[in-house]
Amino acid sequence: MPATDDTSLHEAAIRRLFTQARSFNTWQARPVAAELLEQLFELTSLGPTSANCSPARIVFVASADEKERLLPALHEGNRAKTRHAPVTAVVGYDLDFARQLPVLFPHAPDAPTWFANPAVAASTAFRNGSLQGGYFILAARLLGLDCGPMSGFDEDAVNALYFEGTSIRVNFLCNLGHGDPAGLFPRSPRLRFSDACRVV
Repeated sequence: MPATDDTSLHEAAIRRLFTQARSFNTWQARPVAAELLEQLFELTSLGPTSANCSPARIVFVASADEKERLLPALHEGNRAKTRHAPVTAVVGYDLDFARQLPVLFPHAPDAPTWFANPAVAASTAFRNGSLQGGYFILAARLLGLDCGPMSGFDEDAVNALYFEGTSIRVNFLCNLGHGDPAGLFPRSPRLRFSDACRVV
């Protein structure tokens, strides 16, 4: 077998993750296997977080009945695309992530005390949970899935559906599957480097 061309691999990854990747609103009728969702989480979990705190918690909504329970919590414009997506991931973050630190960060036995202040715990959970949400989208794309990340939902309603009585709060939703290119519209503009960045 010939050696892998690192340049070609690099360019293929850039296309898959960024330049050719799109956020999809319409979906092909192709299922997503549970094993692929497990692989998706395993890849997501490898991305760096503060003190390896790993606060992301994900509910994969795949059944038709569960979709119907979720839809009333969504803004009207997000309901049809969610109904037709093979899977909708409810990506949350655990405010009580520090209880897992003895397992995740065992070389610092006092690590749970670093987050004893609820405000520090909340900002750490949201920041690192959002980081993991980004890793989640990139990992899904690498595994051949398309993504449709969404805001536009009633947070209290989604929390009541999936995180009632827990320390977990919803961050965003992400439809998963194989997107239908016929439903795409031209990519929206992006800011230029000079509009968004400074080198000091």
